[in-house]
Amino acid sequence: MDPVSVLLSVVVCIFLFKVFYGEKNESQNFPPGPKPLPLIGNLHLMNMKKPYLTFMELAKKYGSVYSIQLGTKKTVVLCGTDAVKDALVNHAEEFSGRPKIPLFDDTSKGHGVIFADGENWKVMRRFTISTLRDFGMGKKTIEDRIGEECDCLVEMFKSHDGKPFDNTLILNAAVANIIVHILLNHRFEYQDPTLLKLIKSVSENVRLGGRPIVMLYNTYPSIMRWIPGSHKTIFENSEKLLNFLKETFTKHRDQLDVNDQRDLIDTFLVKQQEEKSSSTKFFHDDNLKILLSNLFGAGMETTSTTLRWGILLMMKYPDIQKKVQDEIDQVIGSAEPRLDHRKQMPYTDAVIHEIQRFANLAPSALPHATTKDVTFRGYFLPKGTQVIPLLTSVLRDKAYFKKPEEFYPEHFLDSEGKFLKNDAFLPFSAGKRICAGETLAKMELFLFFIKLLQKFTFQPPAGVEVQLTCGDAMTSIPLDHKICALPRNY
Repeated sequence: MDPVSVLLSVVVCIFLFKVFYGEKNESQNFPPGPKPLPLIGNLHLMNMKKPYLTFMELAKKYGSVYSIQLGTKKTVVLCGTDAVKDALVNHAEEFSGRPKIPLFDDTSKGHGVIFADGENWKVMRRFTISTLRDFGMGKKTIEDRIGEECDCLVEMFKSHDGKPFDNTLILNAAVANIIVHILLNHRFEYQDPTLLKLIKSVSENVRLGGRPIVMLYNTYPSIMRWIPGSHKTIFENSEKLLNFLKETFTKHRDQLDVNDQRDLIDTFLVKQQEEKSSSTKFFHDDNLKILLSNLFGAGMETTSTTLRWGILLMMKYPDIQKKVQDEIDQVIGSAEPRLDHRKQMPYTDAVIHEIQRFANLAPSALPHATTKDVTFRGYFLPKGTQVIPLLTSVLRDKAYFKKPEEFYPEHFLDSEGKFLKNDAFLPFSAGKRICAGETLAKMELFLFFIKLLQKFTFQPPAGVEVQLTCGDAMTSIPLDHKICALPRNY
């Protein structure tokens, strides 16, 4: 039988099963939403490359809490700052679950921290946060390490002599070295073949993750896993990264000194030894492998992409770039940028916040799940309901931002030019699933951005107009582009 016939046969079987044995008693008080079609649900309405655009559009009709059906699975979408914060902050425990997302679950199997759930997630998250702190997150030790990496990055930018170049790989490598230092106690040269392979695996997966076939895989995993496509490449890339990490922590185990814990791997392996006498086992090799993968991928890709957006926006708005540089010159001059300078630099701080808001890096965020039956804003959500907190609706909320679609640093400045916090600034999400590396990411963004603007003025290549359009990917990445880094006097 040919593949098309097999696929059609499976589809018909699933449809008949749902008709005769499917769930009949949906809550009468479930959030409203568009009427689903048999089998495909509301997939015909979706922008398959940028689903968050469809979610935003549907919110105009159905409100801040509504449901949509992808295939045969119902999902609740939360739209707007008030609804998202109400769920993630005021009902933090009830919305702290993580549903099984087939593409990721097939690789992580519930291990690690990002895609884990239940007690395993709680243990791994506590370990991650405490160990990141122990190895310098938010402290002077890691600030010094970031400063050293800034110097290496500056030298790489200088080597292009003001000529056009693509900064993607260089920024990925610089940011990767910070998380690699914490995880592996190592630093790679920017052209190290091993580092380049790891970066390629993560970056390619981020790009491929935004393709329509991935949404189809997550909707119909039992069918799509038999069909060729880019989802297969994602699995292959993940396997390459996991194999490298396993080889690395195996070497660490051979050299482990309980009294001299060099990095996160050592700390995990010590916990593993301590747990041998316990009946519960969380510190096993599978958890370590996936945890390292989670932290490397998230620790590199998000921060480096935000920095790329930052440089792109400075090229687009040279007057804003000049104001940032004037503040740098006034407050820091030729000295080394330090975190302590932030409170003396309200305009620069506002610009960095606005870069994060405008970049809108995780527009849909990762889905959450309800951990128990919950009544939320008048609707009943059964335990296990998949929930999408639409972060783009928060970062673009007209009720909180004067010009939500524009790059406008004044969103974070008061009438006197002092830095102004905004309740809708949630680029790291909120609640119990807030990004575990938020403090580290903020340090990196400030120090890398300041150092680059201290040393260079950024311009587009001659005759090129700067485009602020997002590429198609799992996160909001800029379109491929080149930059010119013109050295300044400092």
